[in-house]
Amino acid sequence: MKISVVRNVLDANERIAQENRAMFDEKKIFVINLMSGPGAGKTSLVEKTITALKDKFRIAVIEGDIQDTHDADRVAALGIPVVQINTGTACHLDGNMIKDAFPELNLDQIDLLIVENVGNLVCPAEFKVGENFKAMILSTPEGGDKPSKYPLMFQESKVLLINKMDLIPYVSFDLDRAKRDALGLNKDLKIIEVSCKTGEGLDEWFTWLSEQIETFKNK
Repeated sequence: MKISVVRNVLDANERIAQENRAMFDEKKIFVINLMSGPGAGKTSLVEKTITALKDKFRIAVIEGDIQDTHDADRVAALGIPVVQINTGTACHLDGNMIKDAFPELNLDQIDLLIVENVGNLVCPAEFKVGENFKAMILSTPEGGDKPSKYPLMFQESKVLLINKMDLIPYVSFDLDRAKRDALGLNKDLKIIEVSCKTGEGLDEWFTWLSEQIETFKNK
């Protein structure tokens, strides 16, 4: 019975996500579903991405959190349209939550929509929101064993950003193992090593993301 209920929930979400995707395609909005555990650096990456690309693309953000508006306030300070979704007890965003945020955004004035999901290494991977792709951040203090412990996150993502590379000398993070295990789960996974603090690797991320957006918009 429980399996049946879960399947029905996922199927219903899939239908709504497809509707979202059709609308995004119509309006040529490129959508990233950004996932990670708490504290991995999602909002810092969002801020850096906005600063680097806001003169090239019209950017908006949907922030997902259990409660509070701290991250949304940080994004709004950059002059970017942002919608806060507080999920209460839910550990992820879903297609319907994203759809409900549409009236708060001018969808005709967006090239790139970044959905910053709730900090969680399990649930966000299961629920599509209409994104072009899922992107995941793994920070070095979390440990290099996360691909083996949370495989779905890595299987569902198109790109993995290994953040806080500046802390490598100070934490027990097996970089080779993390990359090997991640690629074992998803051989097409793009892996970029970055530090939002020092700027290491961010240019590679900005360039790669820009190429994905341009390819989408020129279809």
